[in-house]
Parts: sequence; structure tokens; C-alpha cells
Amino acid sequence: MGFTVYDYRTDVRNVLVTPEIRSRFLRMEPGQAAGRHSHDLGHEIFLILEGQCEFEIDGETQILSPGQMCIALAHQPHSVRVIGDEPMTMYLSVTPHIHPTHTGRTEDGGRLPPAFAPSSAYDVEQDMNKSIEELIDHHVDEAQAVAQAAQAAADVQRDMAAKLKTAIADGDKQAATDARNAMWEALYTMFQGVYNCADGWNELAPRATEIESA
Repeated sequence: MGFTVYDYRTDVRNVLVTPEIRSRFLRMEPGQAAGRHSHDLGHEIFLILEGQCEFEIDGETQILSPGQMCIALAHQPHSVRVIGDEPMTMYLSVTPHIHPTHTGRTEDGGRLPPAFAPSSAYDVEQDMNKSIEELIDHHVDEAQAVAQAAQAAADVQRDMAAKLKTAIADGDKQAATDARNAMWEALYTMFQGVYNCADGWNELAPRATEIESA
């Protein structure tokens, strides 16, 4: 990915969509509202650039103006409504971005069935030449790879934890550093596997129910 500069006045869209994070500029018109929902895994950050809007997050309401930001944590029901006569533009990011990305909420905060939006809803072009069967098999392979990486990482954590304790007791900073770094390398491999699995899941989930009637 090259060094691209984005401008909220022209790039009103999703500008980065990965399992780790989705970020975008969003413009809403006067009176427009986004209904109450939450994210099963993602924390969402909102930064107002132009206009004003009213946020409701976990039952509390605040009005935000340009230069102000707020955060809706995972599972916190939230909604937004533009107030005043001017459009509102914001920057937002959700991390991680793993389907289902939105779970609707009732007026009293109850969970509605999760919404698996199509990739196009996030300005992502999906390779439709891949069959659903291929996506399923790929996802299962990635999930199995995660399980193997997690077990390997757990083994390293156990072995290096003993060495780390000994190094701390002996006051051996180099040995402690080596043990910590080994622990991280194993975790790094595991997390990369998790993101690969999430990437495959994000391809599969929106299409999983594309079933032709018999």
C-alpha cells in the first residue's frame, strides 16, 4: 500500500478496511440518523470534523462539535443524529473489523440478530470468482492453522515463563530480555494467524447464505 493522503472533503468513503481496523470519512445530512447498534468485537472512535451531532452511547447523550471525539466500546449500544441546519462530517474507525460488524439494538438495549452486510457496504470489491465452497474450505484451513499456532504459542509461553522467572530471580537482564522476546515472537505468529483467519471469515460471512432455491 503506497503513501496515500486522504481528504475528508473528497474521500467520503471507507479508506482502509482490514480485519485489524476499518476507517472512513462519513458525511450525514441535517436530520439524518444512524440507528442504535453495537459491535460484537470492535471499539469505535468518532472524530467530528464539520457540523454537529448528538451521540447516544450506552444510554448517555452528548452533543459533539468539530474537534471533539468520543468512543463506543464493544457491546455498547450507540446511535448518532445530525443536529442543526448543516451537514456533519466525521472520521470514524472500528477495530477490529470482523463480521458481523453491526448488531442492531432495541429501544431497551436488547440484541437483535447480527447483520452480515455485503462487502460492498464497506467499499470492498470481493472476488466473486471464488465459490462459496472454496471460501468455506479456506476458512477452515485458516482456523486450523490458528489452533496449531495457539498451541505452539502456549508451549513457548510456558517454557519461557519458567526462564523469565529464573532470570528475574537471578537479576539477569539479558536472559529476561531473551525470554520475553521469545514469548512475543510466538504470540506474533499466533496473532498473524488470527488476522489471516479473520480475513477469510470476512470473505465468507457475507456470502455464506447465498443459496439458490431448489
